[in-house]
Amino acid sequence: MEFGVGYFPTYDGMKPGEVARLAEERGADAIYFAEHSHIPAAETDRFPGQPVPSKYWKTYDLFVALTAAAAATSRLRVASGICLVIERDPIHTAKAVASVDHLSGGRLEFGVGAGWNRTEMRHHGTDPRVRMRVLQERVEAMKAIWTQHEASYSGRYVSFEGVRSYPKPAQKPHPPVLVGGAGPTVLDRVLAFGDAWFPNYHDGLVERIAELRSRAGRDVEVQVMSVPADPKIFEQLHDAGVRRVARWLPSGSRSRVERAFDEWEAAITEYNPE
Repeated sequence: MEFGVGYFPTYDGMKPGEVARLAEERGADAIYFAEHSHIPAAETDRFPGQPVPSKYWKTYDLFVALTAAAAATSRLRVASGICLVIERDPIHTAKAVASVDHLSGGRLEFGVGAGWNRTEMRHHGTDPRVRMRVLQERVEAMKAIWTQHEASYSGRYVSFEGVRSYPKPAQKPHPPVLVGGAGPTVLDRVLAFGDAWFPNYHDGLVERIAELRSRAGRDVEVQVMSVPADPKIFEQLHDAGVRRVARWLPSGSRSRVERAFDEWEAAITEYNPE
């Protein structure tokens, strides 16, 4: 089983390239960067009656952060955790994904999701009621752009003809698409357009992994974020066939990040002392 870390790449914390270099030096397999274009001031959705943590609205642009991480490393997998596809133009996003993957030598993993802040979605022109359909169409449209010389796509929310866009991704047919989320219909989305499921750790996860495997009829990997630094949980997820587990590092100074990394490494060492 592999081990990774997640990070909100805020402008007032340790820089994306610096965190990625630290992760590679410490033997991590991957780093995931969170994304929010902004946080609406008038509504919080997930945090009713309390302020949203500032890291949610202080992050660098996702693909700028991923480029910095790729440039600072040579082995580390760099990943979106997650890209809010419903808030992004699919043609521009396909170009950004392909560019980072090409520049990194094929080290990008593309985590996607619809997000949780409905006001944020509306600011980008997406009706939250149809966000999952928009997500699927935009991912499918990007796959067409990545794999076709002249791409076309016709859907209810995305439609274009004869698009030429290069470079193509270094990975073939494209970087793995990790479908985030843990709601009641998420496995449908994983099976429809995902290469992997990418949930946060939660009670009942092992049972849902078994459900995914029974329904899939193909190899669908699982990566899990927000995993406690607990060797017993590592063992459970390993036995369930999880490929990679990761935890969030705090956004802040190098010393703060390193302390959290020390805790994560200690748990990994206890789980796998060799």
